[in-house]
Amino acid sequence: MASDMRATDPAASGPRTPLLEVRDLKVSFAGRVGFIAGLMGKEGLAARAVDGVNLEIFPGEIVALAGESGCGKTTTARTIMGLEKPRAGKILFEGQPLGRNLRKYRRRVQMVFQDPTAALNPRQTIYESVAEGLRIHGIHRSEDGSLSEEEMVARALSRAGLRPPERFFLLYPHEISGGQRQRVVIAGALVLEPEMIVADEPVSSLDASVKGEILSLLLQLRNDLGIAVLVVTHDLGLAWSIADRVAVMYLGRIVEIGPADKVLTEPLHPYTRALLDVVPEAGGIDRPYLQGEPPDPTNIPAGCRFNPRCPALADGRAKTAGVDQQCLHEDLELEEIEPVHFAACHLTAKLRELG
Repeated sequence: MASDMRATDPAASGPRTPLLEVRDLKVSFAGRVGFIAGLMGKEGLAARAVDGVNLEIFPGEIVALAGESGCGKTTTARTIMGLEKPRAGKILFEGQPLGRNLRKYRRRVQMVFQDPTAALNPRQTIYESVAEGLRIHGIHRSEDGSLSEEEMVARALSRAGLRPPERFFLLYPHEISGGQRQRVVIAGALVLEPEMIVADEPVSSLDASVKGEILSLLLQLRNDLGIAVLVVTHDLGLAWSIADRVAVMYLGRIVEIGPADKVLTEPLHPYTRALLDVVPEAGGIDRPYLQGEPPDPTNIPAGCRFNPRCPALADGRAKTAGVDQQCLHEDLELEEIEPVHFAACHLTAKLRELG
């Protein structure tokens, strides 16, 4: 459970208090039905996009939520922002559940979307795009009264690396580069002085030469302003570069979570190891690729949901360890295998038990 995954601050005498908690989150979408079945009023099977996610994010921490396309990571991020309605579970911010009125929460937790071109209104100037959040929340001056709207917009653009900021005020999105557009989107989040940013694939649409700049910017924001960041990504190489902790998702559930250096150098779950096989930073590329596609989320396998693709089952290692039937028939939760390093794997748990 989420409470079991609480990270410990070495400088503190006890556990830190999470800024945001996700508890047993479940999100489903109606599945497709055939034309005749639809006429008969039948409903399709529900696709379990998020199926019991537990996650904690602490102040000033960067967490990467990683996995293949379709694993549920973006749905998790959208639900955290209140853009999707959960079927079950809770989202807590500073210990309080999200209420119906999300306005105050969304001022403190901002989202940066994947495509900056789609996120910006082509008919609005850069100034108007960044100032929009202030106007939506009825903010005309900074909390201490020292800054006007124009000065707050300029400060946000400057923090996002667009200097001098006044040069961008009257430009339109098509007049600047893709990397600059992403910086404008980040400035639109920063102008509200948030405590947390949810970044959904923030560099996937950018050229390789610009990706490093945006990742460095996110790190700088964490270091300078103490902002917590949840980065949604399919790229473990990105997680390698930026994250304090990494949570790996598969078929709607987190299957491994822990400190980035541990998860990315000593992975405990076969799925994480397979993802690392194609990450150059982890010495991948020359190793075998993960075979097959994730199962249909309307028909999640019994037992470990990774068992249809698990190399340990395919090559007999699970059978040798005596856990093959558990893998096929027994569902499992995350278990703390190493200090603050959790995995949901029968084989790993058995091997650690045997020493």
